[in-house]
Amino acid sequence: MSKKNDGLSLGYRFKWRLTWLLLHVAGPASLSDDLDPRRRMERERAARVARHQAAH
Repeated sequence: MSKKNDGLSLGYRFKWRLTWLLLHVAGPASLSDDLDPRRRMERERAARVARHQAAH
């Protein structure tokens, strides 16, 4: 498993990718990084991986 997927289940990764793609296609237009839902998802995912790596 790659470092960017540590601690993420297959179901979580599938749902995350599907949601990210849907936001890319049908989401809001360009927003600042603070307001962009895709960037928020990416930050939350990175935090989840970091928590898993810190625990191990």
